[in-house]
Amino acid sequence: MCGRFAQAQSREDYLATLGDGFERAIPWDPEPLAHYNVAPGSRVLLLSMDEEDTLHLDPVIWGYAPEWWHKAPLINARVETAAQSRMFKPLWQHGRAIVFADGWYEWQRVGDKKQPYFIYREDKAPLCLAAIGKTPFDAGSEAEGFVIVTAAADEGLVDIHDRRPLVLTPQAALAWLHPDTSANRADELAHEGALPADAFAWHPVTRAVGNVKNQGPELVEPVDKTHS
Repeated sequence: MCGRFAQAQSREDYLATLGDGFERAIPWDPEPLAHYNVAPGSRVLLLSMDEEDTLHLDPVIWGYAPEWWHKAPLINARVETAAQSRMFKPLWQHGRAIVFADGWYEWQRVGDKKQPYFIYREDKAPLCLAAIGKTPFDAGSEAEGFVIVTAAADEGLVDIHDRRPLVLTPQAALAWLHPDTSANRADELAHEGALPADAFAWHPVTRAVGNVKNQGPELVEPVDKTHS
């Protein structure tokens, strides 16, 4: 699953990873976001594309709970079932989005404790996490926000957790966002455009990341597991 991530670079750093071939309705802002411990229920900058092929970046609640859902808001959707499920099919068809991130956190049980790890692209490039949510994203709903799409972990990543966010290449991310992309094509992109496990690296980090009040850059720094 994906329950915490870092979104610490600036909007310009993230948008630069997509190249130059797009229009944007996003004000220039080079200030780092400095969010090192993004948790469910918080507002997250979410990238989307309108019918004029223009990119937008809106603060959207991480969590989805439609009126008929009487449980805690969902924060993830499985790529294997989202396109067909009652809950997520409409979002998959018309609410595809991207969450920029520097990496995400997973917890691995070590004895009677859980050790957090920070997982990121080995080349340190920003991540494009596939997401789906309730549109219009600029409406600011407190209940119907977005979820991050997850896939089964493989190779070394499965040693940390059996699920991971679906991370798309920049090219696949733009195609995922495009309003002309069909639901079936989006399903293909989720497989063809996903970064493989060997594109990632990870290291143990401080257990302080478990407290959402902690937000500093020290959260992503590697630590000795015996002293975390």
